[in-house]
Amino acid sequence: MHVTHLSLADFRSYARVEVPLDPGVTVFVGANGQGKTNLVEAVGYLATLGSHRVSSDAPLVRMGAERAVIRAAVTQGERSQLIELELNPGRANRARINRSSQVRPRDVLGIVRSVLFAPEDLALVKGDPGERRRFLDELITARSPRMAGVRSDYERVLKQRNTLLKSAAMARRHGGRSMDLSTLDVWDQHLGRVGAELLAQRLDLIAILQPLTDKAYGDVAPGGGPVALEYRSSVGADVGAARGREELYERLIAALADVRKQEIERGVTLVGPHRDDVLLGLRGMPAKGYASHGESWSYALALRLASYELLRGEGNEPVLVLDDVFAELDARRRERLAELVAPGEQVLVTAAVDDDVPGVLTGARYAVSAGAVERL
Repeated sequence: MHVTHLSLADFRSYARVEVPLDPGVTVFVGANGQGKTNLVEAVGYLATLGSHRVSSDAPLVRMGAERAVIRAAVTQGERSQLIELELNPGRANRARINRSSQVRPRDVLGIVRSVLFAPEDLALVKGDPGERRRFLDELITARSPRMAGVRSDYERVLKQRNTLLKSAAMARRHGGRSMDLSTLDVWDQHLGRVGAELLAQRLDLIAILQPLTDKAYGDVAPGGGPVALEYRSSVGADVGAARGREELYERLIAALADVRKQEIERGVTLVGPHRDDVLLGLRGMPAKGYASHGESWSYALALRLASYELLRGEGNEPVLVLDDVFAELDARRRERLAELVAPGEQVLVTAAVDDDVPGVLTGARYAVSAGAVERL
């Protein structure tokens, strides 16, 4: 799968830009702040319905504009599709596939698949658990687009349940009458069902990703491993031993019952996939806090390369995006990474200096400057 044409209107710094793309390697070169990352960010948005740089759509719309449009022509084998997303901050986004407007934005998921590695990915190793949960959930959705609905359902149920708990906590603190919490049992059931599905998907993914990540780390930093991925669940330490989704559901319900008193006191849901984490181990120690800067970079890169290999092995090779990555790596790691990704069906690279890009990555070159994108 590869993108053959990218069109942006009022997206980030671009009033309008048209960029034809070829299979193989494409490098966007330009000084910092000229719009290189904006181009690959748009490709990533088509794949995930989100940005790797910001948590909301508002910053993606050019200042002074009401909406932004991302449009791309995509080819997979003999099939070509035209997809379009209209970003409307404060209102519902809109989507079109092959010029049909009768689709939801989430229907676009799966047409473009991408794996993006950027400086922000250092947070996968050094950041808070939310970064690692997002990594897992985006990869789950890339493998199975229907999981976007499951994730949305979970967030909706969690929000409703938290609202009820917050109201109960406030009433208790202000000496009011106790609230009728019978509806909390209903929300527990909903949270248990969608939470068990999300938890099962995460556990399956960790089991598959573990050997791929270990191999990728060895490829990037020979002799530097081994690495280990361990899922840490708020439901219990032995959650990985659960047999199927029904048992996971039962464990979630039991865990919610165990902490209900504390939840009512604090006004927040204390158990569920939204409270989980992934322990990243390196040579038997937690990578967070023990790994050097270079080791942390290698670990983050290994996670992305493992994701790439996983998706590629499932029959629809993703677009691989390397956003300003080579400037952060030493010469040895640059060459190793370039050798690993060069055979990809489509690799998009951004760099401030052309010399930072290893020579093995031959292909199209674009100069990016002040909103203009010109092929060299």
